[in-house]
Amino acid sequence: MRDIYQAPVLDDAFGQEDPTTGDLELEERHSLRRVAGLSTELTDVTEVEYRQLRLERVVLVGVWTDGSVEDADNSLTELAALAETAGSQVLEGLIQRRSRPDAATFIGRGKVDEVRDVVIATGADTVICDGELSPSQLRKLESQVKVKVVDRTALILDIFAQHAKSKEGKAQVELAQLQYLLPRLRGWGESLSRQGGGAGGGSGGGVGTRGPGETKLETDRRRINTRISRLKREIKNMRTVRQTKRSRRQASGIPAVAIAGYTNAGKSSLLNQLTQAGVLVENALFATLDPTTRRTAAEDGRVFTLSDTVGFVRHLPHQIVEAFRSTLEEVSEADLVVHVVDGAHPDPEGQVSAVREVLGEVGADKIPELLVVNKVDAADEETLLRLKRTWPDAVFVSARSGAGIADVHVAIAERLPRPAVDLRIILPYDRGDLVARIHRSGQVLNTRYTDDGTELQVRVNEQLAGELESFRH
Repeated sequence: MRDIYQAPVLDDAFGQEDPTTGDLELEERHSLRRVAGLSTELTDVTEVEYRQLRLERVVLVGVWTDGSVEDADNSLTELAALAETAGSQVLEGLIQRRSRPDAATFIGRGKVDEVRDVVIATGADTVICDGELSPSQLRKLESQVKVKVVDRTALILDIFAQHAKSKEGKAQVELAQLQYLLPRLRGWGESLSRQGGGAGGGSGGGVGTRGPGETKLETDRRRINTRISRLKREIKNMRTVRQTKRSRRQASGIPAVAIAGYTNAGKSSLLNQLTQAGVLVENALFATLDPTTRRTAAEDGRVFTLSDTVGFVRHLPHQIVEAFRSTLEEVSEADLVVHVVDGAHPDPEGQVSAVREVLGEVGADKIPELLVVNKVDAADEETLLRLKRTWPDAVFVSARSGAGIADVHVAIAERLPRPAVDLRIILPYDRGDLVARIHRSGQVLNTRYTDDGTELQVRVNEQLAGELESFRH
């Protein structure tokens, strides 16, 4: 029976976290849950009706336009998981079959009355729609069901806001929220007439109020646009720092492997199994927003970096993709993408399609991919047989129990880019630094100790080959 290979975690410039870090973060997250009735709306945008998310008792509404009934059910089930992750209690879920969403209210007029009846019967305080609604759809539907209406995009943004920890993550989430909020600012009707002047005649201003000025809505829009510009500058600077670190890794010749996949597929658990990184693991959607990078080594000694990334989801809001573009570039700049799939999910194939769609948006669809089907201990045998036929090159694992992790190590090592130049060199015994560099970024094929030094047959990249040319034998 094959021994399970345990990859070493290298103590280097990437930092070494306490292995209990994830446990501490999980405890902190569970102890700091949202208090009903409190909010964190923008304080620098005055008197704007910001769509606070007080999600407590919710009714879900979906429109089934194409695909099978199972697809529609899976989509609403995922919306329920998103709502629960945001801290709400799901009371009811309704699906309407339509060729396209209603232009006025997302769902048809008859369905609006039915939703209103369900809201009254269940005592719900929020309706969540499984799609992105236009500002007019939100207002119209809200005026008819008489409770707050939230769409899928706002729900995902709220979860991101709860889970962001790093300065970069918080800035990215705030930018996405403001970009979503800007076209949905309310100010029509009475509030539109609240202005500090205004040229021209007409009623409403009265004597002494005419003159230069701007509406309250315009003021709020200007303030939000100013904040958006500032956040974009901050994220651009953080992006430069991230690119510098990435360039340093690339210059060292160390291959980069990125773990990508659907949210809650087990990416962080897999990273912990592969590197003992100790990052946060939680059975919740979008538990990981801040990428973690660790250095580890393959069985043949080649060093590579392994990065955990934000999870994807069907119809991931474009605001999130744009705001997190600098983070997602960790995937697009990788040498290999380890694509983690939840084998116990009702629709693993749909998850893979959704992830590949987002990878295409960030230019990572041409990078070599290793499919890893996780949670095999929770999947039924029939599903696993079907997935093995569909993806014959995939590796099947359980990150929770550790089953199959050794196979992942082997598969990654086989797919890592191999150095291009073969050399036979003799290094003096006092040049241990070069030996270490060869082990770190190349391959040692053979070693022999002589009177003149260490004779090595190596395979290295072109840059290191140039430095070793003088030692060539």
